[in-house]
Amino acid sequence: MGSNYFVRQLIGVVLAFTCTVLSAQEAWPSKPISLIVPFAAGSGTDSVARVIAQKLSERLKQQVVVDNKAGASAQIGAEFVSKAKADGYTLLMTTNTSHSANPSLFKTLRYDPIKDFTPIVRTGDLPFALVVNASSPIKTVKDLIENARANPGKFSYATPNSTSLVSSETIRVMAKIDILGIPYKSSPQALTDLIGGQVQMYVVDFGSGLPSMKAGKVRVLASMAAKRSSILPEVPPMADTLPGFDLISWNGIFGPAALPRPIVERLANEIQALLAEKDVQEKLANIGFEVSPSKSPEEFSKYVSDQLALWSRLIRQANIQPE
Repeated sequence: MGSNYFVRQLIGVVLAFTCTVLSAQEAWPSKPISLIVPFAAGSGTDSVARVIAQKLSERLKQQVVVDNKAGASAQIGAEFVSKAKADGYTLLMTTNTSHSANPSLFKTLRYDPIKDFTPIVRTGDLPFALVVNASSPIKTVKDLIENARANPGKFSYATPNSTSLVSSETIRVMAKIDILGIPYKSSPQALTDLIGGQVQMYVVDFGSGLPSMKAGKVRVLASMAAKRSSILPEVPPMADTLPGFDLISWNGIFGPAALPRPIVERLANEIQALLAEKDVQEKLANIGFEVSPSKSPEEFSKYVSDQLALWSRLIRQANIQPE
């Protein structure tokens, strides 16, 4: 009974533990999942999150609830998820703001965009465009540059997120104009003030700005990406006036660090599948989102690292000082 008995006992314990772990993994999800959005309700990322959350709920047969934790340039929501339990019940849907730009825009962060998260899947891109008030005499980017040069220091732009800020400051540097940034807490608020005439220009995401663009409440001058958008193909890219200009806002889903691999793979596969559905693509296109999912969590992880380096360079070139 000696050694053989203890070996059998050890094997039994190991098998029991393995079965318990597998059973727990197979049971996921057994309760609602929180999808944290670090931006305000009505923002582009929020709109995309709600489409994906609804479809993901159907596929997982468990409710996926969008929870907006806006503020501090997406830091509040990102920090919340970074400290959450890595059990698959707290996820983050975010953008380049929290994971590419913030490390260079702030002297200190209470989260690490690489070490504190598990990349799951990149969902796509949220295009941005430069817009002005519909009643403005400015018709083109060239008009805007000439107007700003004629009124140094008197031309203001709205900046509720990192993409708006970095885009506007890159325009300032490349066009050699003197413009003033006005910070906002949310995209809808910034758009309201542009329409009301409180600011003269705004680099807005299609998610929150597309309805106003289509309704003629704002005039669209240029898109920020080097290629024309499939959603508004008639809008020229900024690079037509400022050669080399190319800036996009990516969107993706993360979990806390050390999220179990089976959960990561299940989520990645389910989200890739729902993003391939025609009705989902149509819904997202209607709110200005361009679907472009990563092929694997590893591909998304590399993309996040590459984008962190790119945005660091863009911010340095625009001479934006960290807060």
